[in-house]
Amino acid sequence: MESYYVGWGTLMLINAGIAQGKNRSGFNWFLLSLVLGPIATLILVLVEKR
Repeated sequence: MESYYVGWGTLMLINAGIAQGKNRSGFNWFLLSLVLGPIATLILVLVEKR
């Protein structure tokens, strides 16, 4: 079960990095990833860069 939390936390950090690369708020996406997880990654990949 512990590896689940580590993986989810890593995904949150990756999403924050992707968001910053697209000129979006990394912190907001970090928090959003806490709730949405992989769905937030999919959304970030599909949205255009600002």
